[in-house]
Amino acid sequence: MMNSNILSLITLAFFICLANFAFAQQEDPTLFLSRANARIAKVAAFPSAWEGPKTGPAISATKKLIVLIGSDQKNGTLSTLSNGIKEAADVAGWDFYPIDCYGIKKQRVEAFSRAMALKPIAIILAGIDASDQQKEIQTAAAKKIPVIGWHASATAGPTDGLFTNITSDPKEAAQIAALFSIIDANGKLGVVIMGDPANQYSMVKTNEVANLIKQCAACNLLGIEEVPLSVTPEKMKGVLESLVKRHGKKWTHVIAINDAYLDVIATPSVAVAIVDQKLHFVSAGDGTAAAYQRIKKSMQIGTVPEPVGLQGWQLVDEINRAIAGQKPSGYTTPVYLVTKQNLSFHGGQGNAFEPNNGYRAMYKRIWQKN
Repeated sequence: MMNSNILSLITLAFFICLANFAFAQQEDPTLFLSRANARIAKVAAFPSAWEGPKTGPAISATKKLIVLIGSDQKNGTLSTLSNGIKEAADVAGWDFYPIDCYGIKKQRVEAFSRAMALKPIAIILAGIDASDQQKEIQTAAAKKIPVIGWHASATAGPTDGLFTNITSDPKEAAQIAALFSIIDANGKLGVVIMGDPANQYSMVKTNEVANLIKQCAACNLLGIEEVPLSVTPEKMKGVLESLVKRHGKKWTHVIAINDAYLDVIATPSVAVAIVDQKLHFVSAGDGTAAAYQRIKKSMQIGTVPEPVGLQGWQLVDEINRAIAGQKPSGYTTPVYLVTKQNLSFHGGQGNAFEPNNGYRAMYKRIWQKN
């Protein structure tokens, strides 16, 4: 039998460790807000100097075809990405062909078959988890067709059989959205997170927002609503009505992993469900034109957009590196927070995140297309 004194000491040590762990997770509220403010101030200023690659292979002069397989072209961000790719491909002298999966998962295998039949020099996998398409990616690799991802994994760079994956850091984007919400509420908020369970990238953001909210001593994580983006128009009103009944005035903030959720919530037929709630909305992704307009009108307090047009050009550059037998550039765009205070910078007046960092001129110089 274990000595009772020893058992008492072990029990005491356990609770001391547990207390220390809890303290590490929830620091002093004043210090927490101070650190949050410092970090938000830093990401609210996007660099105006180009921080991406400055050297690389000249663009291949031979006319080539690149194919994009997109999760759902109704998504405004994917549409903007396609425009950026098309613009860059035109400069390169290449052809571009998008294939839409219409938000239907079973369409992806067929889309890959269609893409392969076109005999492209490369395939772009956009908004589709590469981990779910390993057989198709291996088939492309066997035919020496590189697959480049955009939001095809939660990790930037070479991963899951991709030559590279273009994305901002989803964890950092999530942290910024959470910290800005906490600052807005002066450290006392009741928040609901909205994310898409069908997408790995989305779930990384959802989990990271939740983890950070739990570190805020006075914050209340009311719940996580996992609503697939493909069904938000039909489901969102019912979701909101249920949340109002459950949480009432304790509910102060919505953090969505994607502005598409807030675009749906803002439609009059859905917004009526929360007309008396006085909610504050923050998005951890996209930066749709509608989100910019809501921020202008104080209907949304912030978004963490990605420079999708720039990323379209980067995708073409990464393809050129792949077919030239070079390594990926390794460039990842820094995270940026858009609020009413900095809305007029970097394309905000045109309701888009369009970095004023000369990326077009730089890629043309790299490709020797000036």
